[in-house]
Amino acid sequence: MRIRIRRASEPAASEITPEGLWLRRREFLQAGAAGAGALLLPSALSALESRADGLGALKAPRNATYSVSEDHTDYDDATRYNNFYEFGTDKQDPKKYAHTLVRDPWSVLIDGEVGKPGRLSFEDLVPRKALEERVYRLRCVEAWSMVIPWIGVPLGDVLKRFEPTRKARYVAFETLVDPEQMPGQRRRVLDWPYREGLRLDEAMNPLALLATGMYGRELPNQNGAPVRLVVPWKYGFKSIKSIVRIHLTEDQPFTTWNDSAPQEYGFYANVNPDVHHPRWRQSRERRIGEFGKRKTLPFNGYAEEVAGLYKRMDLAEFY
Repeated sequence: MRIRIRRASEPAASEITPEGLWLRRREFLQAGAAGAGALLLPSALSALESRADGLGALKAPRNATYSVSEDHTDYDDATRYNNFYEFGTDKQDPKKYAHTLVRDPWSVLIDGEVGKPGRLSFEDLVPRKALEERVYRLRCVEAWSMVIPWIGVPLGDVLKRFEPTRKARYVAFETLVDPEQMPGQRRRVLDWPYREGLRLDEAMNPLALLATGMYGRELPNQNGAPVRLVVPWKYGFKSIKSIVRIHLTEDQPFTTWNDSAPQEYGFYANVNPDVHHPRWRQSRERRIGEFGKRKTLPFNGYAEEVAGLYKRMDLAEFY
């Protein structure tokens, strides 16, 4: 993992004009000429930037219950520093190569231990009228973190619509497999498709979110478009991206990183400052955009909401 430290003489990322806006600078000049003395408001900048990257606005009411008072990670940092091996193993690869992902049309298969299995279009699975914005911390096992305003719907609300049976104890997720769209899948870095899973009670916890947007905009391809999971009390690899299947099962499901390196990545993957990864200590973390490190909080700061799920469990054994 490489973290680039900005020199004091360099401008902050937020001070650098995005390339797309610079290339369209004549539009700004024309807009200024059309109205003498008119000011280019931040809202106009946002709209033009949205057109430049092809992402539309995605507005949703803020859920104040699920928010944090910490500063948001800069949008540019959050969208260009990612783990998404389907597009490459370097942190900047998803930003470079994810433009090949075809996000429309998109559908998700829901099957297994449910009373109403079926395949739904993206719009039917996550209706816009149900969207809300939540500000969550995201903590990576590599000891870096972000604070992101996500837009989505509670995963539990979606699952209830398909009527889980009495045998349903776990929820398994799968990412799209298409090496033409996802060039990283041409290499056997992992056993594709990328797969993840939760216990059903974890999936039903109100914090678990199916996200379709961030920062008031549609979800960028490199961040898991068009729909991804966000489980803020777990390490980031649990928050699977570009979901095409949700499968309810009686047995604990296969998960990609737990299968690939079980000594490093457990099924539960709860953020725990006292249980260290073999290559990274977990007691402190570097918030992207900050220079120093901060103390890592148990369950990423969400212990009040989720600690009860793991009563009488040894969290060092069930890591």
